[in-house]
Amino acid sequence: MDWKQGLMLAVAGVACAGCINMNNPTRLAPGASADEVQRLLGAPTGRYALEGGAQRLEYARGPYGRETWMLDLDASGRLQSSAQVLTEKRFNTITAGMSADEVLKLIGRPSATSRIGWKDQAVWSYRYQSPFCQWFQIGMGKTGLVEDSGYYPDPICDDVDKPLFGFWHR
Repeated sequence: MDWKQGLMLAVAGVACAGCINMNNPTRLAPGASADEVQRLLGAPTGRYALEGGAQRLEYARGPYGRETWMLDLDASGRLQSSAQVLTEKRFNTITAGMSADEVLKLIGRPSATSRIGWKDQAVWSYRYQSPFCQWFQIGMGKTGLVEDSGYYPDPICDDVDKPLFGFWHR
């Protein structure tokens, strides 16, 4: 490897380190304060209001967004629970007619979005840990409600011999 390649790898590593917070939410004990949560995990990628003044903090993680943690805080700002929500069990609770806000509160922001023009539909795609190369997709209608959802092949796996963001993957 020449010095230019080494420099490029070092720059890429520093850039990636800034994008991914590797602190583990499970290290936080129930009752931890909102300040402790943010000290360990940084700023959340989303915030959702829950009943009674409680709130849910979203921490979307990792390369290609394969993990999203939701941390529920009570009205006094104390941690009640945490869960990794990008799971088939959680995806299978999403049904036609749910609002975009309900979906976001349940599984957080999508890894990618696209449009299907002929259906006038936004498609929210969620990558997740799976033994298969698939992702979960939700079709959101123009009214902001879920119209359909399902599991589909993840295009990231279409051709393993293509460079991905300048790096080869297998």
